Amino acid sequence: MTLATDSPWDERSRVEAAQQGDLTAFNELILYYQNRAYNLAYQLLRDPASADDATQEAFISAYRALGQFRGGSFRAWLLRIVVNACYDELRRRKRRPTISWDDFQDLDEEANPHLADGGELPEEKLQRAELQKMLENVLDCLPEDQRMVIFLVDRMGLSYNEAAETLRIRLGTVKSRLARARAKMRDLLQEQELLPDRYRLKNSV
Repeated sequence: MTLATDSPWDERSRVEAAQQGDLTAFNELILYYQNRAYNLAYQLLRDPASADDATQEAFISAYRALGQFRGGSFRAWLLRIVVNACYDELRRRKRRPTISWDDFQDLDEEANPHLADGGELPEEKLQRAELQKMLENVLDCLPEDQRMVIFLVDRMGLSYNEAAETLRIRLGTVKSRLARARAKMRDLLQEQELLPDRYRLKNSV
């Protein structure tokens, strides 16, 4: 069975077709998720070339393991493979992974140039760059497990259940790590005098 790329998105049918050997269906799944997979890899590896290699390795591994997918969130299943590929690379490098943050709106443009916004004014670009550096410094203060959870949930939009499946932790652990990470980030950002008012996180009453 071959699925047209302009048909309404039906992930389940594509997964089933791919499991039956339909390469077109598998390629459509990869095209749909490749940006998210790459950006997750880049957040872990912080190197475009390494992120690209890890993403490709993850896609190959996913194709080989399609028969092991038993339903649920295909996105979480695929991103878990990406995480594993990144950790394999990090173990080879024998260094600890670090995750940076950007402006809560756009993923890194240099790492993924086709996502760049050409309409940004110079002042806005400078302010965003300053904010990005500030947020990276803040995230460096968070434990790695909290950084991963806040990236998956707040940045990539995964549900709590999908984040738990991706990281292979309990749902309650996702919620507690996310709450601690958000609170710590809020406290640290409020201490930054240069943080623009529109980015300041107000304490709820």
